[in-house]
Amino acid sequence: MSEAVPKIVVVGGGAGGLELVTKLGKKLGKKKKAEVTLVSSTHTHIWKPLLHEVAAGTLDSHEDEIEYLSQAMCSGFRFRLGRMEGLDRQNKQITVAPTFNEDGVEIIPRRSFDYDYLIISVGSVSHDFGIKGVSDHCLFLDTTKQAEYFQNQL
Repeated sequence: MSEAVPKIVVVGGGAGGLELVTKLGKKLGKKKKAEVTLVSSTHTHIWKPLLHEVAAGTLDSHEDEIEYLSQAMCSGFRFRLGRMEGLDRQNKQITVAPTFNEDGVEIIPRRSFDYDYLIISVGSVSHDFGIKGVSDHCLFLDTTKQAEYFQNQL
């Protein structure tokens, strides 16, 4: 009977999370020394400092993005699409919200993942500093979707 390997879950596929799961996958996942999983609410990653170029229309986000599933296959980790909505530290388990398509149809149900090691690497978002009207009238550039929306408005 083989010994169970540790389960490492990384939540967030930004620059930090993606680099970490790639290194852990290559070092531990491919060698079956750990089960490495990335949980992210999007299918792809684009380096956040490039979002202003997407917003300006000088960069096609689809040409510069990294597909998590492809990266996972090459690097020895698993990719799970979804947004973490709960954490049970006592039972070492995270809950991932259901995923819906553009028509509002649930395509992936709510589910849970066990972990031995959990890394939350969700990055940052723009802050309005509580200034009245900013969140209603500002176009933030935290995601590819926001940058593409800005470019369409421009």
